[in-house]
Amino acid sequence: MSDPLQLTAALDQRKSNHLYRQRRLLQSAQGAEVVVDGKPCLNFCSNDYLGLANHPDVVAAFTSAANDFGVGSGASHLVCGHSSLHHQLEQELADYVGRDRAVLFSTGYMANLGVVNALVGKQDAVFEDKLNHASLLDAGLLSGARFQRFLHNDLANLEARLKKSTENKKLIVVDSVFSMDGDLAPLDDLAALAKQYNAGLMADDAHGFGVLGNSGAGCAEHFQLDQQQLPVLMATLGKGLGCFGAFVAGSEQLAETLIQFARPYIYTTALPPAVAAATLASLKIMREDVARRQHLQSLIAYFRERAETLGLTLMPSITAIQPLMIGTSEQALAISDALLAKGFLISAIRPPTVPVNSARLRITLSAAHSEQQVERLLVALAEVMS
Repeated sequence: MSDPLQLTAALDQRKSNHLYRQRRLLQSAQGAEVVVDGKPCLNFCSNDYLGLANHPDVVAAFTSAANDFGVGSGASHLVCGHSSLHHQLEQELADYVGRDRAVLFSTGYMANLGVVNALVGKQDAVFEDKLNHASLLDAGLLSGARFQRFLHNDLANLEARLKKSTENKKLIVVDSVFSMDGDLAPLDDLAALAKQYNAGLMADDAHGFGVLGNSGAGCAEHFQLDQQQLPVLMATLGKGLGCFGAFVAGSEQLAETLIQFARPYIYTTALPPAVAAATLASLKIMREDVARRQHLQSLIAYFRERAETLGLTLMPSITAIQPLMIGTSEQALAISDALLAKGFLISAIRPPTVPVNSARLRITLSAAHSEQQVERLLVALAEVMS
């Protein structure tokens, strides 16, 4: 068969390098216990950090709103798709993170593309951490701005680049919690550098929102950064909140700039109103059920303490992301498969998501887990790693 795009060769190469990815079939709702490919498993790879994806109040809000508003939103926000539920959610999210306004996006990837490209262009410069999420890196590349990657959490390397920059506008972009390592960006120090060099600062709080901060408001609360210090705050709704979509929060001027200039916002169908309603219900739980977040924090501490006693070397992380470094892709796959055989679902993360020879198990904890379930995982890890 003709293959002018050489697809077969590329796929075969990926298989031979142990980098081929396959989709597993989820046959149950998200939760600590799931059914995957017909097999019951304990789920330790979901981003549903607070266990809200299948919460009865969230499901009920979704169902009720679907009965009232239907399923599809019908159009983009700027045509006729911006419902009262969307508007209410934007207002409550802005209030929660202490910003003037929030703007909803249909996905986090689109939010990052939209924001960076709305804020900087060919006469400007964007500075990104080398371990930023792919959506942030793509956003910087597509913006046309001078794109520079600084060494991971290396303030001196970033400052050296800022000093040399002569571009019109400068934007520093980081993940607040790095999705494959679980560590935090030093946002307080980054805010100080941004002020010193008259640069904007943007943080993607996808993995911090709902988890970090006394009230779960995320990285801005954790580092106590106001809107002036951290002017562009993005977070997703599909992780800590257990729903779908994303938002960007900041000043009145930022919100209006995104509405006027962010192409992924302007030219995309709005989230279904029922998703906005579900997110409102989830946000209410996140605000009021403090014990849920406290339970997650206790599980994180328990997991790390027990892992150390068992001789398991974890990467430094205070978040729900607890990576276990393996090394080669082949080894990581073998260990992931061995855990699956024991009833534990944990993905092997391999290049190009992470650097070569840094394949790992990305273990994620959730408030839906019990301490007993975490202990079972630890015992299984010790067995398969021995």
